[in-house]
Amino acid sequence: MKHDLQVVRKAMTGDPASFEALLFKEEEMLYYKALSYVGNKEDALDAIQETACKALLAIGQLRNPEYFSTWLFRILIRECYALLRERNQMIPYDESELLQRLDRKKEEEFDSFHLGEALSRLDTSYQTSIILFYYHDLSIKDIAVIMEKPIGTVKTYLRRARIKLKNELERSYQLNEKVT
Repeated sequence: MKHDLQVVRKAMTGDPASFEALLFKEEEMLYYKALSYVGNKEDALDAIQETACKALLAIGQLRNPEYFSTWLFRILIRECYALLRERNQMIPYDESELLQRLDRKKEEEFDSFHLGEALSRLDTSYQTSIILFYYHDLSIKDIAVIMEKPIGTVKTYLRRARIKLKNELERSYQLNEKVT
């Protein structure tokens, strides 16, 4: 989301009203992103509260005001991961929507249960890149900023994850064909 750079700069200098205005513009995005990671309303609200607190304390460290949303989103993801680690949970996602975006042509061939299984077998970095790219519709550049990795590394994560998912789903599909 694009913000008025003057408001972001005011928030960076410590103006609480400006910071609050920025958070209000981002509140819906924060809620739905947190909900997609942690899976329930209460945990999503906890993650948002921690994100707002940490962002308020660290707003002065923001280097580029034009990246306020990305910076805030990165803090939110870290909070969601911390919450999930604390509860020893996996990252939830809308399997059916992710399945459609991964391979629209073979949508009827694979059961979303198999996609969830295949995703859970991926490395965390592969999982994160796939979810951010296909589910959250983020660009590779934005994913690189969020994951704090070079763009080439994110491209490699996505390529390898797609290959692993494809192989896993094909194997699962073939096993189901033999059973039925």
